[in-house]
Amino acid sequence: MESSKILIADDDKKTRDFVAAFLSYKGYQVFQAYDGQDALQKVEQHDVQMVITDIMMPRVNGLEFIRQLKSIRPEIVTIAYSAFANFEMTANLLKAGAFFYLEKPFNLEELETHVKRGLEHQALQSKTFRSKPCIKNRALLDNIIGESDKMLSLFEMVEKVAGSDSTVLIQGESGTGKELVARAIHDLSNRSDKGFVAVNCAAIPDELLESELFGHVKGSFTGAVATRVGRFEMADKGTLFLDEIGDMKANLQVKLLRVLQNRELEPVGSSRAKKVDVRIIAATNQNLDQLVAGKAFREDLYYRLSVIPITLPPLRERGNDITLLLNSFLDKFNKSKQRKVQGFDKQVLEMLTDYEWPGNVRELENLVERLVIIKGGGVITPGDLPEKYRGGKHSNGNGEQLDLPAGGFCLNSAVEEFENRLILQALQRSRGNKKEAAELLNLKRTTLIEKLKKKKLIFEVGNP
Repeated sequence: MESSKILIADDDKKTRDFVAAFLSYKGYQVFQAYDGQDALQKVEQHDVQMVITDIMMPRVNGLEFIRQLKSIRPEIVTIAYSAFANFEMTANLLKAGAFFYLEKPFNLEELETHVKRGLEHQALQSKTFRSKPCIKNRALLDNIIGESDKMLSLFEMVEKVAGSDSTVLIQGESGTGKELVARAIHDLSNRSDKGFVAVNCAAIPDELLESELFGHVKGSFTGAVATRVGRFEMADKGTLFLDEIGDMKANLQVKLLRVLQNRELEPVGSSRAKKVDVRIIAATNQNLDQLVAGKAFREDLYYRLSVIPITLPPLRERGNDITLLLNSFLDKFNKSKQRKVQGFDKQVLEMLTDYEWPGNVRELENLVERLVIIKGGGVITPGDLPEKYRGGKHSNGNGEQLDLPAGGFCLNSAVEEFENRLILQALQRSRGNKKEAAELLNLKRTTLIEKLKKKKLIFEVGNP
């Protein structure tokens, strides 16, 4: 069997040679690149499965290299490292698609562990990325709407993993449909005739979550007036969906790990273990890699949960799926609300396609419900949209109609608001990169930074 191919990208030849020598000794085929631009060429030349890259490099730095690499070869796994770590840098790297981040100097054994896990992840995903999706059970996925390449790849991945009993970790922004995907996996599995039990770990108080998951015996604590079966036992022979797993406290993480390892649990107040046969599907909108790095989430539990990781694409990356979703929700709410809205004006479709959708599919669904109820009939036009949805390139660039109110208004305040909105839009489009945002606004980077300080504008994903 041919060994895996790994590319090391670092402008420091000593570090590059050192890491390359170690991985070659471990049996991998190793190639080297002296910066991001060189690495992009070497990736195609050698068809590598993994890239290990430094962040601080000339010409194309590590962050930009990862972004470009993910756009052309999304199946390649990347591990990044740097001696100049901070929370913001780590967040940007992971959002760009890095599999893991290491601080220099790093332990070679730790590096090897992440290389092995990264290659396992790459092997699982590569066929999905490279092959044309073939959806056999599309009828069972009807609740998940989409025809974009990313969604078709997701459908194929769901079909592949449904037949196994392996633990699945679904990650994605809030509102992307994580529970729908979990239910689809269950419905396509050989456990479909048994229960699908969902628990939102963030919605249940910490002091009650243990009892909710594992059950309790009568008298085990104040208020325990009767023995209660927990969600694990309810899901026996079926599927347990643990939503917002990133919010689970450390003491419960230990108990959950024990259940995953031993397939048995102890109800609160009991000394007798019970065997359970449950498939676990976990989900979170948080970045578990960051939580693990910050010691807020157990690393051993993370690896137990992410045997099969699935990442849901945000709505802004799904192209024409927005129009499909709009029409589907329009039909749904016309029926349920007994309305007769005929459709969306072309300009409305363009505006909503331009919108960033921070709340993803859930936000879009809520918007359509609101429009259907208020409009009642006819065609939805730009004037029917709430102001924030008219902020794209089809609203004269300022996010609202340029009509002077009868009573007048404060021009200075309007200009200030207009400028603030454009700055924030530029930062969103550049994913927080201030240099790119300044270029979009035709400003110097230093001028933009001064404006941000003066206006006290805060953007959560920023680059220095």
